[in-house]
Amino acid sequence: MTADPDLLDEMLRLGAAAGVELEVAQDVLAARRGYTSACLVLLGADAVSLGMRARVPRRRSVVIVAPNADSSEAWDCAYDIGAEHVAVLPLAEKWLVERLGRAQGERTGTGRVMAVVGGRGGAGASVLAAGLCVTAARSGLRTLLVDGDPLGGGADLLFGWEEEHGLRWPQLAEAGGRLDSQALVAALPSRGDLVVLSCDRAESAKDRPADGVPAPSLPAEVMRAALDAGRAGRDLVVVDLPRRFDEAAECALRSADRALLVVPAELRAAAAAAKVAGAALAHRYELSVVVRGPAPGRLNASEIAGALGLPLAGRLRSEPRIAGAIERGEPPAANAKGPLAIFCRRLIEEVMA
Repeated sequence: MTADPDLLDEMLRLGAAAGVELEVAQDVLAARRGYTSACLVLLGADAVSLGMRARVPRRRSVVIVAPNADSSEAWDCAYDIGAEHVAVLPLAEKWLVERLGRAQGERTGTGRVMAVVGGRGGAGASVLAAGLCVTAARSGLRTLLVDGDPLGGGADLLFGWEEEHGLRWPQLAEAGGRLDSQALVAALPSRGDLVVLSCDRAESAKDRPADGVPAPSLPAEVMRAALDAGRAGRDLVVVDLPRRFDEAAECALRSADRALLVVPAELRAAAAAAKVAGAALAHRYELSVVVRGPAPGRLNASEIAGALGLPLAGRLRSEPRIAGAIERGEPPAANAKGPLAIFCRRLIEEVMA
């Protein structure tokens, strides 16, 4: 995407050198048709501001190509637009030819990614993430839940799947590298259209690290590979994130089409959520608030969202029976007529639109 004739000539020349065919768009309107489905997007430095103003969807595999190092706007906007690299010509010619060559073997899927994080401990983010997956699968969407919290006890417990056969994060991390979407689905615990990548509970107290050793984290490169495979092979990927963001969580935040911050309707919860929101917004430009009832102090959902300076995704009514149902091995939103399922259906319709 560029309207600079000289830069376009250079891009076409490098594409020919790499043996790939480039589809050319001179503006955002022309680029929209293939922007999300292309395996690689080359964004001319002259088009960066146009993309920002038009709010092109954030995606992986975007390279900004600048005719010289003085293209300050390209560097300023690279993070916000989701670019993986700024290639300055002619210095980056060799790298760009190699990157174009690699793109032939890559495929960008059309699956949507949602990230869910709690504003404080026990906010209900994991329950919402699981409810989104159950609701999506019930409607016929091929769904993947990615458990991004190594200290969360394992997302498989939310479904009563702790004995279900399949790989968890430790085994997947050992494999590393690129993941084939079909192979990933076949290797993970699944029932119907729902597949779960869960952390495990194998670590015993005696095996835990000593005081002063950082808490366990998930490998960012495997998170990236899992999200890519999920986009390619699933309709919806939901990532349940920890409140302290490791590199894997940061990767998920940057990749998500929509991110939700779950905040109980309580004063201290809102205060804690402000810190989590600040950390999350360091890695993405959009974050919406889900306010979960009940509201013991009669705090209004709009007031909480306003105090956080974030848009309100909606208010989730209390559903007291969920906790007991989970203890019995029943997944969240199993009751298709309950408040959680109704709320999840609306969120899914919005992100899939």
